[in-house]
Amino acid sequence: MSDDKVFTFGKNWSDFLSVLSEDRIKEAEESLKKMIGLQDLAGLSFIDIGSGSGLFSLAAARLNASKIHSFDYDIQSVNCAKELKRRFFSDNDNWIIEQGSVLDPDYLNKLGKFDIVYSWGVLHHTGDMWKALENVSCLVKVNGILFISIYNDQGLMSKFWRIIKKTYNKIPDFLRPFYIFIVWSPFEAISMAGQIIRGKLPWQSWIDYKKNRGMSRLYDIIDWIGGYPFEVAKPEDIFRFYRSKGFILQELVTRQGIGCNEFVFRK
Repeated sequence: MSDDKVFTFGKNWSDFLSVLSEDRIKEAEESLKKMIGLQDLAGLSFIDIGSGSGLFSLAAARLNASKIHSFDYDIQSVNCAKELKRRFFSDNDNWIIEQGSVLDPDYLNKLGKFDIVYSWGVLHHTGDMWKALENVSCLVKVNGILFISIYNDQGLMSKFWRIIKKTYNKIPDFLRPFYIFIVWSPFEAISMAGQIIRGKLPWQSWIDYKKNRGMSRLYDIIDWIGGYPFEVAKPEDIFRFYRSKGFILQELVTRQGIGCNEFVFRK
């Protein structure tokens, strides 16, 4: 994989900040509360691994987490989180943001342990997913929560998407919008047809998309097509992996097609 080009997630997240709104932030808060089963994070420490836009670090701050640590390998993503902190919590000395790698044990060993370890849609992009999955388990306090999401293993379709993603990162930047249009148009046509059949506006899914964790459909499509490295796993494999490490599955959301399976474990 050393010769492969990787996706610049930070550039995509920087663009996402231009559409970030109060409604999106509230949706992020609600999705976090729903999955971890807590309405407030007061007195709890929170680490955001691969913090991306910084949206869920911000959500944790607004839910009163006592300590927040955000880190990402991509420096542009680090800067996104710093920008959100500047906008909303510039005087919060308990929110630390820095560059770091989940594959670097020396870095992780310095961080300590946390009540909530959060990594949504990140570990499958590291180039060594199972090592990353192992590393994050060491950051969870006893009785703490681990909330991760991992791409669903679709068999042959996952192999197809891996080729799509590798190709996206090899072509020149000016061709990428056209490539996205060509690749995604069939899926968008199917989605719009489904909306019409249900008696809704063809673009209703775009209108409603911010209810999906506060995210943006456009930037998630770019992330999906470009996101490389790319690994996948079946839900049962993730479950068995963490069960062997003493974790108990507390919440699970699975996907049949494109998307991430979500897991909340308690240690």
